[in-house]
Amino acid sequence: MAEFVKLQLLVFQVPVLAWGFYLLAESPWIWAIQIVQALLIAYHVFILVRYTKFWRKDKYEKGKDASDSIKIISCNVLQFNKEHERFIDLIRKEEPKIFLTMESDAVWEKALRVLESDYPNAVKVTLDNTYGMHFYTKLKVNKSQIHYFVADDIPSIEVELETDDGHRFVFFAVHPPPPSPTEEENSKERDGDLLSVAKKVRDYKMPVLVTGDFNNVAWARSSVLFKKTSKLIDARIGRGILSTFHANYWFFRVPLDLLFHSPNVFIDKLFIYPSVGSDHFPMGCTFFIDRYSDEQAEDIEHLEQGEMSEVNELIIEGREEESDNRK
Repeated sequence: MAEFVKLQLLVFQVPVLAWGFYLLAESPWIWAIQIVQALLIAYHVFILVRYTKFWRKDKYEKGKDASDSIKIISCNVLQFNKEHERFIDLIRKEEPKIFLTMESDAVWEKALRVLESDYPNAVKVTLDNTYGMHFYTKLKVNKSQIHYFVADDIPSIEVELETDDGHRFVFFAVHPPPPSPTEEENSKERDGDLLSVAKKVRDYKMPVLVTGDFNNVAWARSSVLFKKTSKLIDARIGRGILSTFHANYWFFRVPLDLLFHSPNVFIDKLFIYPSVGSDHFPMGCTFFIDRYSDEQAEDIEHLEQGEMSEVNELIIEGREEESDNRK
């Protein structure tokens, strides 16, 4: 929980630190608490500052062989959200090349049919357990596959796409279960699912983009392991926190919808759209594909000694957790 609300903790810590100085005259031992508090603030700032524009690098200039700009919209639409037209209107207005819905059931699939004339290529995983997924695109689909890494009712979608100007790339959509009283007792299934994706895309030669509702924040330990294992780059670095959940409670918002990409995928913009009636805000991204950038590759973090064993263990635990849940 502390990982999820790191930003909110920082907001509270600063005034508490200031208030502590007024107590020093009465209780000199407060200095020890003040020092610990200051160290915690410094630690949180060190983690979070990279998700601000102060960390931003110079914008990459497109090469002559780069692809045209591609827009993606992904959204956990909330299975029980009946305001389908709000999301449909967003797609019609923004006209992305790709859009992804999560928590989309048969009712949502039926509502989205009005967009199929503009988005002829689709991969549909229609479930009523809040883990349905629907992928639509105007781009050419060379091949697609639905994965069930840790549970037979938690899908991920993998699609190989080709742009109009001949650039091929892999799009991976994920939505693992969150650790919560109403979902899972722990994060084992989530971490196992995400790290299975990370291992799968790790050595792909083609450009890769992974997005979806991670049910995790980018600075959490398991997200860092995902980034290191997959050899992908966190698109939020230098662009902002960009919280997507909870749409109805502004102070407790956290960035659960994440996006990671390979060094030959270049993010132009990453942004959050207004509410469409879900508890998640839709997330949008524009990017292009170009030659591998050594400069951008510097942002890749590599696994340290022993961490791959930790990754494999978390994957095994995720699968075993699902097996235990079904007994």
